[in-house]
Amino acid sequence: MTTAHHTAPQYPFTAVVGMDDLRLALLLNAVSPAVGGVLVRGEKGTAKSTAVRALSALMPQVDVVSGCRFACAPAAPDPGCPDGPHESAAAAERPTRMVELPVGASEDRLVGALDIERALSEGVKAFEPGLLADAHRGILYVDEVNLLHDHLVDLLLDAAAMGASYVEREGVSVRHAARFLLVGTMNPEEGELRPQLLDRFGLTVEVAASREPDERVSVVRRRLAYDADPAGFAAGWAAEEDALRGRIAAARELLPRVTLGDAPLRQIAATCAAFEVDGMRADIVMARTATALAAWAGRTDVLEEDVRRAALLALPHRRRRNPFDAPGLDEDKLDQTLEEFGGADEDTDAGGTDGEDDPDPDGPDGGPGGGGPDGGGAPPQDSGDGGPQESPAQSPELPHQQERESAEGPERPAEQPAAPEQSGDGAPATGGEKAAVGAGEPFKTRRLDVPGLGEGADGRRSRARTAHGRTTGARRPHGALGKLHLAATVQAAAPHQRARGRHGRGLVVRRDDLREAVREGREGNLVLFVVDASGSMAARKRMSAVKGAVLSLLLDAYQRRDKIGMITFRGTGAELALPPTSSVEAGAARLEQLPTGGRTPLSEGLLRAHEVLRVERMRDASRRPLLVVVTDGRATGGPEPVVRAARAARLLAAEGTASVVVDCEAGPVRLGLAGELARDLQGTAVTLDELRADSVSALVRTVQGNRKAA
Repeated sequence: MTTAHHTAPQYPFTAVVGMDDLRLALLLNAVSPAVGGVLVRGEKGTAKSTAVRALSALMPQVDVVSGCRFACAPAAPDPGCPDGPHESAAAAERPTRMVELPVGASEDRLVGALDIERALSEGVKAFEPGLLADAHRGILYVDEVNLLHDHLVDLLLDAAAMGASYVEREGVSVRHAARFLLVGTMNPEEGELRPQLLDRFGLTVEVAASREPDERVSVVRRRLAYDADPAGFAAGWAAEEDALRGRIAAARELLPRVTLGDAPLRQIAATCAAFEVDGMRADIVMARTATALAAWAGRTDVLEEDVRRAALLALPHRRRRNPFDAPGLDEDKLDQTLEEFGGADEDTDAGGTDGEDDPDPDGPDGGPGGGGPDGGGAPPQDSGDGGPQESPAQSPELPHQQERESAEGPERPAEQPAAPEQSGDGAPATGGEKAAVGAGEPFKTRRLDVPGLGEGADGRRSRARTAHGRTTGARRPHGALGKLHLAATVQAAAPHQRARGRHGRGLVVRRDDLREAVREGREGNLVLFVVDASGSMAARKRMSAVKGAVLSLLLDAYQRRDKIGMITFRGTGAELALPPTSSVEAGAARLEQLPTGGRTPLSEGLLRAHEVLRVERMRDASRRPLLVVVTDGRATGGPEPVVRAARAARLLAAEGTASVVVDCEAGPVRLGLAGELARDLQGTAVTLDELRADSVSALVRTVQGNRKAA
């Protein structure tokens, strides 16, 4: 178990520089765990994990039943606790645990493991608790939560919804309480969260490295000082830590007396309705957050300012309508809604502007991360009274994080073809680069599979041997036992019962008798898009439809848990516009910016795909690729363009690369070049219309079927 107990002292929470939104969100959850946790989104190297881990030292002590592995409360022990009953058990006090869930953890590590051998032979429920049991009444921290495997996400969702964890193996069942504060960090470049898990986080914040030199200097000085002398650095911030810990305790004590009046509650409901969030969880989270904000500020009434800040923390991640939407909130619309449905609290602040209180000059104005010993000689941040810096809960305005610009692609030089080309619409295509056009409306696409049976990461595209899915057979376990195949285990043990001296009803089971289930599910693939951006595709209407099709395939890849990459070709060469990544949002952004024009170097695009797939195969041999070529099949760039394109296609086919050609040819006269390319690739060709899942041509187009036909 990984908890908050370390040899070196934890980096102090009050020594964290900047990141007001993040510190406020964490502190509100410390005041009121019912807020529902925090999701921290931001670029790498922004101290997300440092701030989260430092929170555990500020949490109050927890009363537990002595010897209980499931952290039962002495005043109200869990009646179904596996270590119970606890009627006369002694009580003890211990620090709040912070348990870290590794991205690559197994299911048994998360929920716990049953000793199936003892259960079968002795009828004993020998249970080893997992991380969910360790995190009960504490903090469960998931770094890179967006990379968590689907089956672990499902278990987290179940535990978060029910407040309990169930472990069932072949009729043997164990249940224990699992209520925890869920905190996750993620880098959006590596992909987004499933909507179900995203909604389970009460609050979300965006963090980015400061662009202010003085603040960056302070960050570096403090970190160097901590690394040189962790104990001395922590001791220098002990007074600030104690003060903040005391303020959290005072806010917790005040919280039950905070009143949420009709006016702020109406503002909360109106705000959630105005922003069209799904369900009622947003309203509840906003109400709890606004109440916690009031308690944190030392008040017993909720003000409009509390509602506004609660909205900025609780609603951005609930506003996403599709995977390509960036989290965010229109603050002008928010202010307009609050003003429209306010009124009762309008004259609360006689001298300020709408809904804003003057900062309290007395309390910890700057709260965590402000003045105090720097350990490295950096000047303390200005607090106005020499104390810690201004708390994010009492500052006049939360800082607005700038949107990241990682989706911008590299500059592409304009290409000038030797001669004008004919577009598929029958109109001449100019050779120069044309401005990017918007994508058409996305649609639900047919599922395109990779043939055969893979062994890649869990996903939803192609058939694969996985730890989850339908049982197709049994085998001896390799290493630790996975999913037990009960019938096969009994069948293996049955012939040896007399020789083993069996007496009575019990079954004598040895380790060699155990059989694990072989299961078949689906895997995620590497979907590599090769997009024709040449002059023959440049007609605005057609390019908009092509981009809409690619956007639809990107959405499909997101839903099926694929990695994606994108190559574009035009002029004289091909470019890797997006290296393979789990972030389909980045793919959508690159697609939106894609200009067109120039000749059609189809062979260069295919050869670049061959090189990218070769490198990715070395990085992850188990993740099988699916090549999606979006083109009208023309080849006009370079010497012998048609011959070179056919040769490059056959090279990909020889390596067994599954492929689909999306035929973008339009107009009354069709040359069928995309079909010829698909035959060279030993793949399948589909038109833009046939790509739709609701296409009237009720043909089931799969890569496997067409490869067999070839």
